[in-house]
Amino acid sequence: MNLSRRNAMLGLIATLALAACATKEEPETSRTTGEFTSDAALTAKVKSAIATDVGARTAAAINIETYRGVVQLTGFADSREQAARAEAAAKKVDGVRSVRNDVRIKSTS
Repeated sequence: MNLSRRNAMLGLIATLALAACATKEEPETSRTTGEFTSDAALTAKVKSAIATDVGARTAAAINIETYRGVVQLTGFADSREQAARAEAAAKKVDGVRSVRNDVRIKSTS
């Protein structure tokens, strides 16, 4: 194979390889690696903020999930005040876009 033909083939292969690696439009339900990492860092910061504000015992009973900066709190608290304080602590964390508070109050019976 002559040199120019070989170079043309290598160029075509490189072009096809780059096209295969091109970023496709992401569906709304997926995250980039950077978004995933940012969400994980936010989750840790929110957990720490809740533990500081409400207490470690309550923080351990609250699950935190973050998706594109939106924080969802689930789990149990001893009172409505604790659930509200957990939400307020989460909202104060830099980078949190919104908080969905689905924390349930433990039954007293």
